[in-house]
Amino acid sequence: MSDENPDRAMALEEIESLRREIRHHDRCYYGAAEPEISDQEYDRLMERLLALEARFPDLITADSPSQRVGGEPLSSFPVVEHKVLMLSLANTYSKEELLEFDKRAAKGLGADEIRYVVELKVDGVAVSLCYENGRLVQGSTRGDGLHGDDITANLKTIRSVPLTLSSPEIPFSMLPFEVRGEVFMNRENFEKLNKVRESAEEPLFANPRNATAGSLKLLDPRLTARRPLDLFFYSCLTPDLAPDHPALPRTQAETLGLLKKMGFQVTPGWKLCSGIQAVIDCCLEWEKKRESLAFDIDGLVIKVDSCIQQRQLGETSKSPRWAISYKFPAKQATTRLSAIHLQVGRTGTITPVAILEPVNLSGSTISRATLHNEDEIRRKDIRVGDRVIIEKGGEVIPKVIKVVLSARTGEEKQFTMPSDCPSCGGRIIREEEEEGGSLSAAYRCQNLDCPAQMERILQHFASRSAMDIEELGPALIRQLMAGAKVKNPADLYSLRLEDLLPLERMAEKSATNFLRALEKSKSRPLSALIFALGIRHVGVVAAENLAIHFHHSLDELKTASQEELQRVPGVGEIMARSIVSFFQAERTHAILENLRQAGLAGAKGEGVARARGEGKLSGQRFIFTGSLQYFTRSQAEGLVKSLGGRIGTSIGKSIDYVVVGEDPGSKLQKAQALGLTILKEDDFRRMVEVVHIS
Repeated sequence: MSDENPDRAMALEEIESLRREIRHHDRCYYGAAEPEISDQEYDRLMERLLALEARFPDLITADSPSQRVGGEPLSSFPVVEHKVLMLSLANTYSKEELLEFDKRAAKGLGADEIRYVVELKVDGVAVSLCYENGRLVQGSTRGDGLHGDDITANLKTIRSVPLTLSSPEIPFSMLPFEVRGEVFMNRENFEKLNKVRESAEEPLFANPRNATAGSLKLLDPRLTARRPLDLFFYSCLTPDLAPDHPALPRTQAETLGLLKKMGFQVTPGWKLCSGIQAVIDCCLEWEKKRESLAFDIDGLVIKVDSCIQQRQLGETSKSPRWAISYKFPAKQATTRLSAIHLQVGRTGTITPVAILEPVNLSGSTISRATLHNEDEIRRKDIRVGDRVIIEKGGEVIPKVIKVVLSARTGEEKQFTMPSDCPSCGGRIIREEEEEGGSLSAAYRCQNLDCPAQMERILQHFASRSAMDIEELGPALIRQLMAGAKVKNPADLYSLRLEDLLPLERMAEKSATNFLRALEKSKSRPLSALIFALGIRHVGVVAAENLAIHFHHSLDELKTASQEELQRVPGVGEIMARSIVSFFQAERTHAILENLRQAGLAGAKGEGVARARGEGKLSGQRFIFTGSLQYFTRSQAEGLVKSLGGRIGTSIGKSIDYVVVGEDPGSKLQKAQALGLTILKEDDFRRMVEVVHIS
């Protein structure tokens, strides 16, 4: 060490000691809830670390506790693909619905009594964090379940998030693994934040969840670092290990214990229950004492405890069959219903909407509420002018619960569904169909050229999980439709610069950006196009499953029978019928042909996997770095996965190929140091036998 600066060497030794000590106290405070020092003493340790790192900036590491203060602002959030879908939970609101859930689970397992874990349903924002070699490498939002925003820099600012693990006793802790949890803000910190904003004459947040979501969306991590966010963890995923690996927990209860042992803060107050009656008792107990918590919960999550039984029950395309949420009764408010407006959806469904005198409910101002359909209005005898009680169904969507009959004056007016569409004047018919085991009625406009339908179809087509045409907003859609330039989604791709320039607020630069966005959207995969087409009952996850099952071939999907469709995971009889009906329509044939002529990759008949030999890259792990010329990043990764390959998240010996584009980052140097196989984009194109994709 004679050639090394002695001051620097001493600083390095003290920095490493401080980091170990701070991490230890983080684990004591968050993982074990048993702090050993005061906040003031903790702050002194952090101040000393920051001072030393400021003096020797070359000693700063990405996993240093000092990095929670936040880095440089981002221009936007990159999109990441979840290795395992982040499904949402089905909801229950009563004892009877919980009993029905237990009955379904028992039937699926052939069991008389099931052990459940009941956890608090924190009212926050769901996130996923990926670790490799014991270090946090990526954090993301749930997004649409398939893709989310990369908010790693913001999550690093939360003190309850371990940046590095000191748990060698956990057998898989140095392997890639993923944890999931809920970011939240407790009530006290929320009130303090709003007081600061009020003093600064800034808009106040409506509630803690709203403040949490807004904080995670900040592009400047330094601002997020000033927000008092916290995080509870509830699951751990290990994609590189078999589900029955002896190192893995066998139950949800063991999973929570393991998370705590690894230094992750788990949801407090969870309980192991034998049988559904114990679950119901637990739910009723928490309903009474929820206000005693320092943070908001909107219900409880009930999970089958056994991991083997969870795998047996599986999941639908939207939610697991082994877990469900129990939502507490919603908070209510009283106001006056001043009118009933009709809203036309993209499938032609006419939905009555209550226009209300604005009222505050659970931290937000409510002026509209759903009335579902005419049958619901008649059943509740809702009339225009009535004083009504509203609540947030599941504490999210406002709905009218009942009428205050004692407040009636006799001047209230009954509502009758019109026979003509309020948008186009087309004929409305009443349809009945079975959904979720019961009959539901809906009124639908039969005019496929209905402007209101098409406006929402185009909005859906351009949405992020569909064709991702960010520049195509509602105002532009209305202008394009008013000028008869666009009558269906395929017409978008025939637009030229001269069509756009005469439009309001459309200068040459914005018109050019829009045309570039259209061109870029042509390379979206088949799964995105399937979702974009707006087939009734087909969501993001179902679209992905359909694309995979039919080898990414639109021709195979178009000609599939109802029986074949029902073999796709998550596709039931109703969805299958809807898909067959959609592709049999002459109008669909014309639109798809125009999309094919426009050059959309997803509209081409031959699928990626079928064209190139399915499984060609089976078992091989790829990672991409730098800007690609012929592919978007998601497109290239999609090709790898369609051919049986896997995508890595960081450079390591498990990576088989590193594909390098322009301006590669530090991943290239790490790959070279490890002696990994490096491919240029042309090499990758030859490997997958692609000349160009557009």
